[in-house]
Amino acid sequence: MLTALFSFLMIAVFGKLFLWGIKASWGITKLVCSVVVLPLVLIGLVISGLLVLALPILLLIGVVSLFCFRKPW
Repeated sequence: MLTALFSFLMIAVFGKLFLWGIKASWGITKLVCSVVVLPLVLIGLVISGLLVLALPILLLIGVVSLFCFRKPW
């Protein structure tokens, strides 16, 4: 009986830690993609001569970032 209780509580605790880790890694991934990867892709498009493609992407991201309101912490 104690083994079953211990197993249940252990799964509950480490399950919560696992979900917290997934949430943290998703936040870090979003930050890295928006701060590092996206500007590098846009710079690469401009350097390779695809300004016609880079400019609409940049405008779309700018408009979305202006009108999307973030939740206050």
